[in-house]
Amino acid sequence: VVRAAQAARAKILRAAAEYLEANPEDLELKDGFVSVRGVPGRGMSLEELGQKTFAGQRGLAPIVAEGESSIGRQAPAFTAQVVEVEVDPETGLVKPVRFLAVQDVGRAINPLTIEGQVHGGATQGLGWALMEQLVYDEQGELVTGTFLEYALPRALDVPGLEVELVEVPSELGPFGARGVGEPPIVPGPAAVANAVRDAVGVRVTELPITPERLWRTLRQG
Repeated sequence: VVRAAQAARAKILRAAAEYLEANPEDLELKDGFVSVRGVPGRGMSLEELGQKTFAGQRGLAPIVAEGESSIGRQAPAFTAQVVEVEVDPETGLVKPVRFLAVQDVGRAINPLTIEGQVHGGATQGLGWALMEQLVYDEQGELVTGTFLEYALPRALDVPGLEVELVEVPSELGPFGARGVGEPPIVPGPAAVANAVRDAVGVRVTELPITPERLWRTLRQG
């Protein structure tokens, strides 16, 4: 989208330069108007320019631009998470009670949408940590292939998520932005396992940390 918009902007300035008899470098595009920088009153609206180019005036074609999504290098993303849990040593049940996610998003173009992405990723991480599991029988058949057997976090399973966005722009991302959807999935399981270790003194090294698995680990010391 950014690349298409940038290409469209360049075409707009070149087309407007024909009508305004100026160099594209001397034009500015602001609030729906193209004007000659430093010359008040010399300009035209995007609507007018669009009508002229659509009609093919001065041999100009309608302004159409495309952008490709191929990315040579990804802007690296950084995230850290802290989880507080309550553990029932008698049953092995782990209940997250607080979840803090801090993420470097490069530039927060739409903070509300970004926070939603972090919430979704963090919730998926909790699912990996505590309940999501692919189980196969002796014949190699998947026995947790539907939502009836494959547990996912419900609203009541997720604590109030606190999100802090850090902005360190990356030259590799559009407007300095970094990826925000996938990174918050990754740290959650480790954060939960560390919280369990801090709470009951045993290290669980296999996911998910189900009540049965933790109960057996506690009994083994």
